[in-house]
Amino acid sequence: MAARNGRTVRDLRRGNRTAVLQRLYFDGPMSRFELGPATQLSSGSISNVVAELVADGLVEEAGTVESDGGRPRTLLRVTPASGHMIGIDVGETRVRVELFDLTLTELARAERPLEHHGYDVETIVGHIRDGIAEVLAETDIAPEQLLGVGIGVPGIVAGTHEQGAVVHGQTIGWDAVPLESLLRSTCGLPDSVPYFIDNGARTLGQAEMWFGAGRGARTAVVVLFGSGVGACLVTQEVEQGRSVEWGHLTVRVRGRRCRCGALGCLDAYAGAEALIDRWREEGGRPPEGTDEETALTAMVAAAYPPEGTGTDPVALAVLEEAAEYVGAGLSDLINLFQPERILIGGWAGLQLGTRLLPAVRRYAASYALRHPAERVSIDLGKLGPDAVTVGAAILPLADFFAHGGQRGAHGRGRHGERA
Repeated sequence: MAARNGRTVRDLRRGNRTAVLQRLYFDGPMSRFELGPATQLSSGSISNVVAELVADGLVEEAGTVESDGGRPRTLLRVTPASGHMIGIDVGETRVRVELFDLTLTELARAERPLEHHGYDVETIVGHIRDGIAEVLAETDIAPEQLLGVGIGVPGIVAGTHEQGAVVHGQTIGWDAVPLESLLRSTCGLPDSVPYFIDNGARTLGQAEMWFGAGRGARTAVVVLFGSGVGACLVTQEVEQGRSVEWGHLTVRVRGRRCRCGALGCLDAYAGAEALIDRWREEGGRPPEGTDEETALTAMVAAAYPPEGTGTDPVALAVLEEAAEYVGAGLSDLINLFQPERILIGGWAGLQLGTRLLPAVRRYAASYALRHPAERVSIDLGKLGPDAVTVGAAILPLADFFAHGGQRGAHGRGRHGERA
């Protein structure tokens, strides 16, 4: 039966379940009495929905609280063990796989280095397969219990009917890689377990908006600094965020060649790989035989040494110039989208942020239009180096909530066909 607005009774019921689950998830524990005004549902609807969710094992009692003159009220919370998600970060130096319960408490993790094979597709798929098997074996959780597997990757992710999510990663040499179909044929998970594959900047943005420094903002841009740079735009129209290839914005005509092959991209002046290359080209001495994270740490230490130790002027000059390029790049985001907040994350962003953030703010303000620049804050993200993995796990969790906490109601994942 359809309501006047076109929604069916089933749609309304699912929406009510979603509303209660989300309020308990973000603001719980809460009583039934508190859930009414928080969800704008009637007391009868609250009672029915809570009874369903308790019967499904998704909600449980969490103690009592005194009421004003009446009987104590029972508190409710989301049951942590009622579902599990896997979040995967295909990063620059490693593949990180983490298993979470429904409240995003980490239960197990596995890491595989990428030092020798880079972004070889077969190697990446093998690392993901082995990592999933490892975290499931460590916790004795059956694959059927998974709500889904979320994966953050470099590049543009497109959905196809035939192959699911396909990755176009120009900077890593991936040309229309059918990652979802490769994982389905390799990882051995049940067909009922969906894959959610998206750009790593978007998964970072998802995490910061749900649990980090972006929570409560109506418009925000979350930028990721790693080997290269990327960004995720969140607005009221695009609440789940949209990845934007900010790193390939042209900041210098006929400038340095970027990893993508073009000239003058921001990536070629602000990504960790480019910073280390520029340090070396101009006479610096990055440590040999180390990964990018170690080399960037050495560069920052050389530019900002302990008191009494000589500064490496080359490293300092490269980083100071990078701060101006980043500030100019952020000014474009400010002018285009007028966000309330800009958050900087990613392993390189967290390393550089404490040193460069004051200069980045100054340059962003000087290059941007005055009105939007006066209304934006620029800060570091709060979730640390695991934010991409957490955000990846949020993708199946958000889909689960959107379907009222009902298993099997999803489609083929974020970039496949949807139910």
